[in-house]
Amino acid sequence: MLSITSVERDCGLPKDTLRVWERRYGFPNPDRDANGERVYPDDQVRALRLLRRLIDAGHRPGKIVGQPLDVLARLASEAHGAAPDVAPEAEALLEVLRAYDAERLRELLSGMLLRLGLRAFTAEVAPVLTRAVGAAWARGEVEIHQEHLFTEQFNAVLRGAVNAARGAGARTERPLVLLTTFPQEPHGLGLLMAEAMFILEGCPCVSLGVQMPVGAIAAAARAHRADILALSFSSLMSAAQAQGGLAELRALAPAGVELWAGGACAGLRAREGVRLIRALGDIAPAVESWRARAPLGSGAATGQLDPLAQGDG
Repeated sequence: MLSITSVERDCGLPKDTLRVWERRYGFPNPDRDANGERVYPDDQVRALRLLRRLIDAGHRPGKIVGQPLDVLARLASEAHGAAPDVAPEAEALLEVLRAYDAERLRELLSGMLLRLGLRAFTAEVAPVLTRAVGAAWARGEVEIHQEHLFTEQFNAVLRGAVNAARGAGARTERPLVLLTTFPQEPHGLGLLMAEAMFILEGCPCVSLGVQMPVGAIAAAARAHRADILALSFSSLMSAAQAQGGLAELRALAPAGVELWAGGACAGLRAREGVRLIRALGDIAPAVESWRARAPLGSGAATGQLDPLAQGDG
């Protein structure tokens, strides 16, 4: 029996999603422990892992949640098929990952970053690596603990490079960027990659991490006097969750703060008051555009920042 927190970590499905499915579809159907908390038996956990793979492959929850385990396994096999050709960097990484060599994995990532530089590594190679690991997990070629190993090592390497870039004495000028995700979004790799790109453009950044309530994001925007709220959405987020959250945040956030949204969520769309960032490479021209239209006398025009508005990221 696994707790709801363990299932969230093991399957990559947010607690809110598990509760919604339970209420809407009657699955999962957890037992309760002595304290009345949800606990999930092994067969339901295995089904939830398959559901996560199928949703990543584009299936809609309403069509597959509650299907028998053998049906889910068949659908997963049909959805992912044979492994596609992958870039040499990704193949090398998967080989190390399958060997459970954490030290070599970190060395490999660090070497790629050192050879390519932070900008090229983040914008061009990191998305290839993350997609390759996600696809291998979806096909059942790597276990969830191997995916977590990759996530931890990737985070450590990229976070170190981001902190080094921040401390390298580069210019800092507006826009001040606040980065986070909504409560239904537990994945933070895209958020960290976006932060790296903003730092390279000289933007001061404050990262709140993942799964922040919408009201708290709006309050943080006021407290930090943010210019941009940058939100990341993985494929796990439904279009309704993403669009509904953005509409709520737009209503609560200060009028002068821009909302920028990006990631792998298939239903993510540009809307009034929200700028869609389709790829990490789009961040640089978007920042340049923001600075070009910033009013004269603002921090962007003068290159000055209110020290009260600065965060350490």
